[in-house]
Amino acid sequence: MKDLERILRDAKRIGITGHIRPDGDCVGSNVALYEYLMANYNQDGSKTIDMYLEAVPEAFKFLEGVDKVQYDYPEAESYDVFFALDCGSLDRLGEAQKYAKDAKMVINIDHHISNTGFADKTIILPEASSTCEVLYGLFDVECITTWAAVALYLGIVHDTGVFKHSNTSEKTMCIAGKLISLGAQPSKIIDETFYQKTFTQNQILGRCLMESILVLDGKIIIGSISKKEQEFYQIVPSDLDGIIDQLRVTKGVEVAIFLREDGVQEYKVSMRSNGIVDVSKIAVFFGGGGHIKAAGCSMKGTYYDVINNLTVGIEHQLKKSYEKVNN
Repeated sequence: MKDLERILRDAKRIGITGHIRPDGDCVGSNVALYEYLMANYNQDGSKTIDMYLEAVPEAFKFLEGVDKVQYDYPEAESYDVFFALDCGSLDRLGEAQKYAKDAKMVINIDHHISNTGFADKTIILPEASSTCEVLYGLFDVECITTWAAVALYLGIVHDTGVFKHSNTSEKTMCIAGKLISLGAQPSKIIDETFYQKTFTQNQILGRCLMESILVLDGKIIIGSISKKEQEFYQIVPSDLDGIIDQLRVTKGVEVAIFLREDGVQEYKVSMRSNGIVDVSKIAVFFGGGGHIKAAGCSMKGTYYDVINNLTVGIEHQLKKSYEKVNN
C-alpha cells in the first residue's frame, strides 16, 4: 500500500476501467476507486482522473460519480497509471485495451483465480468475495467517503449474491458492516439493484425457466435465450441478470448453464456450480475465466455443439468426484 500511495501521489494522469459488460462488482469498484482518488489525491484538481466503462446498467446509475464514466473511448495522452479492475485478462478490457497498452504503468486489482497476470503490478486475492473487498483492504478506512462506501457495498452485494454465495466470509460480513456505518444503506441498495426487476425482466426469466432442460440425469440444467428473443423483448444484457442464479437453485442440480446467443452460432456462456464441479476449469479451456463456482466464456457453434462441448468436461469432473467418494 505504501508503494501504491507513492505512485498515486506522483501520477498526474490516472485512468480507471473494468471488464466488458460491467456487473455490480465492476461498476462498484470503478466508482469507488474514482471517488476515493478524487477525495484523497486530487483535492487541488491538479490530476486528471478518467474512468471508462461500457454501458452501465440503469440500476447502478444512482451512484455518485457514475456520471463521470466515459463511454466513447477518445484518443488520449498516455496515462501515468492505468487501473484495470475486476478483470482477469487484457482482452476483457475491450476498447480500453489501448489505454492499458500505452500507459506507463498498469495496476490490476482483481479476485479471479483465473487472472492471467497481464499488468505491471497485480493485486489478486482469490479468497476475497469481490474486487470491492480487495479495494477496501487497500483503502485507508478513515478516508472512505460515503459514496465510495456505497459503491463498495454494491459490489460486494452483487458478487456474493446478497451474502449467500460461498465466497462470503466472516471478513466479508465485517467489511459490509463497516461500510454500513460509513453510510451505505443495505435495503435500498439490495432491493433496487438486486431484487427489483422490470416486467420485461420477469417475462424473460419466466420464459427461460419454462424452456430450460435437464441433462446428465438431472445434474445439469441449461437455459438459453436466442438473438431473436432478445430483439423481440428489446432487452439489454443486464436484463438477464439473475437467471443463472435461479437455474442454479434447482433441486438436484450440480451445474447451471445459461446461454445467450450473441450472433450466428455465437454464444455467451455463464456457469454456476453447487460445489462438486470447478466451472472455472471449463471456462478457461474455452478461453474464458472466473471462479470455482461461477465462471463464463464465449463459444462458437450450434446450440447443441456448445452444450455437448461443455457437458463433456462437467461429466468428467462429476465422474472423478463420485469415484473418489466410492473409493
